[in-house]
Amino acid sequence: QVQLVESGGGLVQPGGSLRLSCAASGFTFSSYPMHWVRQAPGKGLELVSSINTGGDRTSDATSVKGRFTISRDNAKNTLYLQMNSLKPEDTAVYYCSNGDRRGQGTQVTVSS
Repeated sequence: QVQLVESGGGLVQPGGSLRLSCAASGFTFSSYPMHWVRQAPGKGLELVSSINTGGDRTSDATSVKGRFTISRDNAKNTLYLQMNSLKPEDTAVYYCSNGDRRGQGTQVTVSS
């Protein structure tokens, strides 16, 4: 079955960086555009970044543009999100998604 397992979250100070990973299995990873979405406390899901199957086209939410970079390694069936210049408002549970399913999520907390 489809499995998406996120890792790399944690507590970081404002201005810091984190790199999230998502290990995918149970489907043909290289055939799916992939996405990172997040849910902040008390708020709905927000699409953060998307990447096409080949990894050469990406799109980012305005709120993270220039700070976050999505990438993928199709040979390793893994999706990444490099997050720099983190802000308190980036605090959320981050999920990877293939458009049909999403994983359990990883918590990112930005606080001093």
